[in-house]
Amino acid sequence: MRILIVDDEEVALNSVKRLLKWRGIRSVDICDNGRDAIERIRETDFDIVLLDLLMPEVDGLQVLESTRPYRPHTEFVILTAIDDIPTTVKAIRMGAYDYLVKPVDNDLLFLAIKRAYEHRGLLIGLSVTADDDKREVPDAFSETITQSPRIRSLLSYAQVMAGSGNPIMITGESGTGKELVAKGIHRAGPMPKGPFIAVNVSAIPAAMFESQFFGHAKGAFTGAETPHRGYFEQADGGTLFLDEIGELPIALQVKLLRVLEEKSFYPLGAAKPIWVDVRVISASNRNLDHACQEGNFRLDLLYRLKSAHIHLPPLRERPGDISLLASHFLRKACHSYKKEVIGFSPEAMDLLNGKDYPGNVRELSQIIENAVLLADSNLILPRHLGMTSTIQSPFARHLSTLKENDEAHLIYVLTNANGDRSKVAQILGITVRQLQRKIAVMKKNPRWESILSDI
Repeated sequence: MRILIVDDEEVALNSVKRLLKWRGIRSVDICDNGRDAIERIRETDFDIVLLDLLMPEVDGLQVLESTRPYRPHTEFVILTAIDDIPTTVKAIRMGAYDYLVKPVDNDLLFLAIKRAYEHRGLLIGLSVTADDDKREVPDAFSETITQSPRIRSLLSYAQVMAGSGNPIMITGESGTGKELVAKGIHRAGPMPKGPFIAVNVSAIPAAMFESQFFGHAKGAFTGAETPHRGYFEQADGGTLFLDEIGELPIALQVKLLRVLEEKSFYPLGAAKPIWVDVRVISASNRNLDHACQEGNFRLDLLYRLKSAHIHLPPLRERPGDISLLASHFLRKACHSYKKEVIGFSPEAMDLLNGKDYPGNVRELSQIIENAVLLADSNLILPRHLGMTSTIQSPFARHLSTLKENDEAHLIYVLTNANGDRSKVAQILGITVRQLQRKIAVMKKNPRWESILSDI
C-alpha cells in the first residue's frame, strides 16, 4: 500500500505518518501544500491520499478536483477540522471515498484506509475483467483523449481496418476529431513512416484542382516556371487525407476516381505518367449517401472511398469526456501562455458539462484557451467562460448586523485580491488558517456559498 498525506500542519503530517508506519504501512509520503500535492498525485500512482481540506492557496477540494480525472483508482480520504455537511457532500460527489473530522481516532482512520484500499482493489478488478466496452485506446490513437466506451470501440475497429491499407471514410460533425483519427490510422497502417499529407478539399479552387493534386511540368501553363509535385506525389509511400471530400465539385470527382482506380496520373504538361502507392483517407461532415441520392456525389467514388466507414459521435453524445478534455486543453493552454491555473471551479465545470457544443471538441478547446487567457485566479471561474453572473452583488447598501458587515467585507477583499488567501489574510490582519475557517463557516450560509465557490 502506498499512501500520500497532504496537510499544511507539520505536526499532523508527522503524527499520521508515524501511526501508519507503526501499523505496518512502509510506503508513506508527505506533502505540506496543495499545489505540490497536485503534481505528486499526477506523477505517482498512490493507492490512498489522506487529504487535509483547509490549506492556504490550494485547498483539498481543489486538489481533489484537479487530480481525480488522472487517478480514477486512487482513493481519497478527506481530513478536516470542520464538520461541514455541504462540503462533505461536495467532496463525495467529486470522488472522495470517505470524510473524517479531526481529531481523528486512530482506529477509525486505519479502518477508513483499510476499506478504501479494499474498494480500490474492487475497482481495479472490475476494470481488468470488464468486457470490450472497457478496452484501452490503441497506442496509435493515443492522442485521442477519451474514456467513452463507444469511442474506444471505434478506435479498436479503426486499428484493425488500418492494417489493410484500403481507403477509409471518416464522418462526423465539424470539430469531432476526424483528422486526429486519420493520423492514428496512418500510424497503425502498413506505411507509418511515410508522409501524411492533409488537404482541405473545399479550399482548393476548381481551376487549380489538377495542378494541386497531380502537379505540373515546367511550362505547362503561363507562370509555370518550375515543375510542381502534386498532393498525390507528395503522399507517395504514405497517406493522403482528403478532408471535406463532400465539397468536391461533381465535375472533378471523376478525375479523382480515375487516380484511385489506376494509381497513376499525368501531371499537367507531362508526357509520362507517375505511379504512386498512396493510402487515401477521406472525411466529411455531410451525409454522402444523401448527397449521392441528390446527384451531388458520385456513388462509384463513394464506394471507392468507403471500403471501411468510421462515424465519430458529437461531443454532446459523449458527456463523460468533457471534463477529461477540458483538463487536457487547460494544461496545453497553461503551457502555451505560461500561466498557472490548476483547474476549474465546480460551477465552471457544470457550465462546461451543460453546453451542446455545435463545434464539438474544437469549440471546447477554444473556450478553454480563451478562459486561460482571461483567468485572473488559479481556478477557471464561470466569468472566465464568458458567462455573466446573475447573483445580486453582496455589497449593496442595506441595514445589517456587524457580523454580516464583516462577512461582506471579507468577500469584498477576497474578490479584489483575486482569491489570493495569503494576501487577504495579510490585509485583514489574521492568519491564513483563521481565514480558511471563516470561509468554511460562511459557506454554510446560502447567501455566500455560491459567491465563495467562484472566488
